Amino acid sequence: MLRRVPVSEIAIDKVEIAVAGLQVEPEAVRASAALLAERLGTRPEAIELTQGVHGKPTLARRCGYPDLRFNVSHCGDLAVYAFARGREIGIDVEAVRALCDADEIAARFFSRRENEAYLSLDPDDRPLGFFNCWTRKEAFIKALGEGLSHPLDRFDVSLAPSEEAEILRVDDRPGDECGWCLQSFFPAPGFVASVVVEAGDVTSKASAMGISSVR
Repeated sequence: MLRRVPVSEIAIDKVEIAVAGLQVEPEAVRASAALLAERLGTRPEAIELTQGVHGKPTLARRCGYPDLRFNVSHCGDLAVYAFARGREIGIDVEAVRALCDADEIAARFFSRRENEAYLSLDPDDRPLGFFNCWTRKEAFIKALGEGLSHPLDRFDVSLAPSEEAEILRVDDRPGDECGWCLQSFFPAPGFVASVVVEAGDVTSKASAMGISSVR
């Protein structure tokens, strides 16, 4: 079940999420460099970024940085950042709202199992169910680093507001054997976000992630 996570610092193991308000894109980029510099013990201007084949930003390895992975998403005036050491990570945030073409989008981009779950929701629950699914799928393909080149019907996620956030299937493997952890949270009123990280040695999703504010 989705839970409201207080925007305050929490002790975590290897994974950290930061939430920042009043962000426009240039501010989000500057904040990203500042957050990375803080975690690497260097100056923001010393941060050098590169991109993967499908555009996922990464720290330039030739600079000798520790193995810190990160991902960023922003929607409107809100930005969310995710950091993990030695594990791939992806994050996505969206404003929860009713879309006139939500059913058509779900039919096109959700897996068959997800679309059936979405259509079974009470109409009042569909906006949140839709963006639960959307942010969870986006976070997963961003963690993979493949973007929309990765077929979206190759995996299923839960989406009902009353259910735990989880990956249900990846190809022929059940979600609890897929090697990835998923968590969703409300970073601000009216928004939902999801983060996916390689499981590594983390055995509990709840203990693997925490939230901090960017001031």
